[in-house]
Amino acid sequence: MNIFVALKQTFDTEEKIVVENGSVKEDGVRFVLNPYDEYAVEEAIKLRDELGGQVTVVTVGPERAQEALRTALAMGADEAVHITDEALFGDEYKVSNVLASYFNGKEFDIILTGNQAVDSGSGQTAVRLAELLNIAHVSTITKLEINGTDVVAHRDAEGDLEVVGAKLPLLVTCQQGLNDPRYPSLIGIRKANKKPLDTPSAGDLGVDAAISSKSSVQETFLPAAKAAGRIIEGDNAQRVTELVNLLKNEAKVL
Repeated sequence: MNIFVALKQTFDTEEKIVVENGSVKEDGVRFVLNPYDEYAVEEAIKLRDELGGQVTVVTVGPERAQEALRTALAMGADEAVHITDEALFGDEYKVSNVLASYFNGKEFDIILTGNQAVDSGSGQTAVRLAELLNIAHVSTITKLEINGTDVVAHRDAEGDLEVVGAKLPLLVTCQQGLNDPRYPSLIGIRKANKKPLDTPSAGDLGVDAAISSKSSVQETFLPAAKAAGRIIEGDNAQRVTELVNLLKNEAKVL
């Protein structure tokens, strides 16, 4: 099988977010393989080990994003593709078009991605990519079975279970519960650090120069600090009256 994983490098979820001049400050911040993409990489490796084939991981991002690719290689992926041309960076619309340009003309059986990136949380890039490639997709899967070209996927549906049947080629987005991502071994890390990455340019990909982002982040800000709690004094009747007054005139929720 030709198995591909589209992944992203994101902030470490344990990092403290610092906002400066309307944007997130990146100095000294640790970046990691997007946690949801770890499930996609693990599932891709399991499929290859069970059905044969090759796992190729792909990302669009700056030079530092190669660390996420090397993590996937250390986990067991076979090849890695790093699209580093800054002219190709952008929102979900633009990145999905860039990825579609990469996949056009390639033979693939299945593309896996994380359900969403923990930084933007949009969950759009993967489904846009499936639409551009004119293939089916199943999102938020928690189980995947492949028999020939027949696919059965279990997906989380607001706390319920939905069982979906599909045919290859297919794109799926992965989430917690699908598997337990492995830790890269020391030998795997050493091999991954020596592995050359494929770095196609915009010209190599044949990306339409007219494609531009449809949206942009105007400002990023932290939520307002929570005010201290208030204790309402008096007997029950007085407290109820005061509470209703506060909800109506101060909180304005009544």
